Amino acid sequence: MSKLLFFILAFSLSVYGYASEEGNTVESDLFAGMKPGDKAAVLMVHFGTTYDDTRALTIDVINRKAQEVFGAQADVHEAYTSRIILKKLRAKGIAKPNPREALERLRKEGYTHVLIQSTNIIDGVETESLRRDAESMAGAFNDLRMGTPLLYSVEDYEKVTAILTSGPLSQCEGMRILVGHGTYTPSTAAYAMLDYMLKAKGHGEYIVGTIEGYPAFEDMLAQAEASGVKEVTLAPFMFVAGDHANNDIAVEWKEELEKRGYRVNVLMQGLGEYPQIQDLFIEHARFASLHKRIGIMEKKKRYARE
Repeated sequence: MSKLLFFILAFSLSVYGYASEEGNTVESDLFAGMKPGDKAAVLMVHFGTTYDDTRALTIDVINRKAQEVFGAQADVHEAYTSRIILKKLRAKGIAKPNPREALERLRKEGYTHVLIQSTNIIDGVETESLRRDAESMAGAFNDLRMGTPLLYSVEDYEKVTAILTSGPLSQCEGMRILVGHGTYTPSTAAYAMLDYMLKAKGHGEYIVGTIEGYPAFEDMLAQAEASGVKEVTLAPFMFVAGDHANNDIAVEWKEELEKRGYRVNVLMQGLGEYPQIQDLFIEHARFASLHKRIGIMEKKKRYARE
């Protein structure tokens, strides 16, 4: 076997942690496998925000929760992924590393075991980029793993549906419209799946739309018109209520709906403000700390032995 192929297979069995998908993982305790002299870190990765108020309610809170859960075994660090946000923060004298920089720093500081947990909502381009950063650094650590984004397994969708339909949005008037970022890749189907599950669970008063993907504004509007309800509440389906929430949702979407005769309310609350959502991310990180993903080659070998 070539060294390159061996590296790829070894990496596929170590870097990704997945949210309880039966048959895709094996039990493997990241921290129990450490030896004297080893150092562990949990790297919390966020898209980021320039809004201090929403950061304090979301990013800062989940970082503290990670510290509470993993602090006895690992040091907790953070990184931001948005280049625009990183640039704006630097202009304000605030330095945040991107994931690659954070991993490089951890390597230089002698960390041997690293668990990455992002606050990404879907397994989209941001998660893909983070995986590539992890791949590029996999050889620098004894064990490098990643937890999954918010929506990954069917169980995740069920939990998020229950949280949304029992939280602050459930107390709002009219149709409740969740607005996600969206993406141009096939992973935008995650938003349509959530929309479908909300309705399958009997919550027809919820609609999911996206700013840059599917379902788009027009798809959301078609559902709102079909309902016959003329009052709606817009809410960001994003971890923080930042630029997109304050501009695209609270201004553009609101104005477009008002032009069509709707009474529009805005619930300016990011998903990261929900304690249950924070806990779900921490649950994903905890699972990744206790399991390794089984690569497709190993799965095929197991099938052959059955």
